[in-house]
Amino acid sequence: MEHGNGIKESPWRLKTPPGTAEYTMYKAEKDGSDILVCTVGKTVLHYDYRCLADLHKMLKAHGDWMELGAADEQKPAKEGTVEAWGRSVDNPAGGWYGLKKGLRGRFGMYIPPLMEVLGLAEVEHNPKNNRMRAI
Repeated sequence: MEHGNGIKESPWRLKTPPGTAEYTMYKAEKDGSDILVCTVGKTVLHYDYRCLADLHKMLKAHGDWMELGAADEQKPAKEGTVEAWGRSVDNPAGGWYGLKKGLRGRFGMYIPPLMEVLGLAEVEHNPKNNRMRAI
């Protein structure tokens, strides 16, 4: 699969960790900040671009595999997962990396495959309960 180069005209083409859905992502700017624009079907999500470096740093410090734990914003994230970290007040952003109210979840579903394509992480591709670790 051709992954693209991360700009609007040539977005990264990705698959969810279980391989069940395709989506695109690209880097853009909104209100003076760098963001990731994630398009899944007709749904458009935004994530703070710095999540890539922050998540990589956290995974390096963690030093082992970490469960992804993807969940919608309205559902609680399983403790100790990438999803829980992506919305925790204890992360470097002080809360959600997702930027669109109501669509801030699924961090653990859509960010890990991009990190894999960028060479920052290894991601499992099982039907469920996938994990990732820093490279």
